Amino acid sequence: MIRDTIKDALVTAMKGGDKETTATIRLIQSAIKNRDIEARTGKAPESDDALVVEVLQKMVKQRRESIEMYEKGNRPELAASEAREVTVIERFLPAPMDEAQTAAAIEAIKVDLGASGMKDMGRVMAELKSRHGSELDMSKASAAVKAALS
Repeated sequence: MIRDTIKDALVTAMKGGDKETTATIRLIQSAIKNRDIEARTGKAPESDDALVVEVLQKMVKQRRESIEMYEKGNRPELAASEAREVTVIERFLPAPMDEAQTAAAIEAIKVDLGASGMKDMGRVMAELKSRHGSELDMSKASAAVKAALS
């Protein structure tokens, strides 16, 4: 499980004296704990790993947006700090699918659902997210689905 990997990485970082990695992993654990609390009242994902991946992807997205804003604001030291956090967070995410794998997955879903046009995009995206949500950047996948259906 990803949670166990994160805990082990925290112990390793603490023993190694890597304060920056330790701080980032503690942020990850805090975000996961907050999501666990939210999941008690709402609909929780089917698996624990799906919940953790969802949290990690959200954290990476937030930091990438921050990097962009810091670079526009001429704050390279803050952008570099955020980039280091992204590197630590991405260690715990599953390997992303490449373009060929993404295209193959979209084609398989198109065939399974009998999707033929843009009117089916919502169904295809929902199925793609349920099958491969942890391995894909859904914003990039959206463009690929749109191209495949048009």
